[in-house]
Amino acid sequence: QVQLVESGGGLVQAGGSLRLSCAASERTFSNYAMGWFRQAPGKEREFVAGISRSGAIANYADSVKGRFTISRDNAKNTVYLQMNRLKPEDTAVYYCAADRGVFPVTTTTSYVYWGQGTQVTVSS
Repeated sequence: QVQLVESGGGLVQAGGSLRLSCAASERTFSNYAMGWFRQAPGKEREFVAGISRSGAIANYADSVKGRFTISRDNAKNTVYLQMNRLKPEDTAVYYCAADRGVFPVTTTTSYVYWGQGTQVTVSS
């Protein structure tokens, strides 16, 4: 069982930045591809970014490409999401998730472990 704990959410003005962190309890953290998802009120959970086990490969939703950067530190069992040039439409609860695969995928059903989420609110 892998426990994931997100942190770093908050309230920020449009154009600002936030850095989310997700700490994993599992010492074999590097055995998992990791993903960030978000869910806005009344909407389905959607893929934001994913990163491979080694950190060499990352992919992004078109809506965040060029603004968000996912990274990981396997020595610290932590994955990050740097969010720049935030927009009001980025407002959502952000979740990190772990997938037993090697490469990041975009479908929620592929991920086996989820964090509890952290709220990000972007004011206009």
